[in-house]
Amino acid sequence: MKSLRNELIYFATALMFFTRIPVPFKVPYSSEIMNKSQKYFAWVGLVVGIINALVLYVSYQLFNLEIAVVLMMISSVLLTGAFHEDGFTDVCDSFGGGYGKEKILTIMKDSRVGAYGAIGIVLLLALKFFGIEALGKIDLIQTLGIIIFAHTASRFISGTMIYTHQYVTDIDVSKSKPLANKPLDKKALLVGTFGVLITLFALQDWRFILVFAFAYLGKLYMGWYFKKYVGGYTGDCLGAVQQVTEVMIYLGTVIVWKFI
Repeated sequence: MKSLRNELIYFATALMFFTRIPVPFKVPYSSEIMNKSQKYFAWVGLVVGIINALVLYVSYQLFNLEIAVVLMMISSVLLTGAFHEDGFTDVCDSFGGGYGKEKILTIMKDSRVGAYGAIGIVLLLALKFFGIEALGKIDLIQTLGIIIFAHTASRFISGTMIYTHQYVTDIDVSKSKPLANKPLDKKALLVGTFGVLITLFALQDWRFILVFAFAYLGKLYMGWYFKKYVGGYTGDCLGAVQQVTEVMIYLGTVIVWKFI
């Protein structure tokens, strides 16, 4: 019973950290609890994905597909407080306008949005909108499952950066402060993988294994890029990986539906 209570606390911690969804009970906090909550990052994506899918479905009954997709994107931002979008914007600004590790990390800590960040987030949201719209026009019901899969898998993929890459910059100011330099935890990876597998099985289409692999390639490239220029990842880098791999899942699905 105590073990189940602890797991509930870990999940609630992850939910509070990555979303603005209220938790109906007081959750204790410690670095150890935050570390152990990492196993539920994919499950937070599952919750966010389900809510977004419901918003899209209900909105589609009231409006056309285009409006429904925009309303779903708004719900996603409200649910997460634009947590990952903010990380993506900071990464665009820092790597776009910075030269050398010190300058890149300095810009990344700046809360102001520059030209690279503004242009980057507009293009990213445009890709997300048109990707989901293209899928919805083909099969709306299947698209609902893809949205859930995309949110779940992208958060899982982003979370693997903690195990595969070195943490950089000042821990005291980073969004990933409690998760930095985490040693490999096979049990945590298993829990996260199970969350992704649930959404994969629900889609009942082997081609989504290829879509997942396509998205993971995006993570590998971004991880290589971050390592090359700053030596590893920051909290903002994790947010950028989540956003990019989510979009790559939508685009990857368009590709496999078109050619396979």
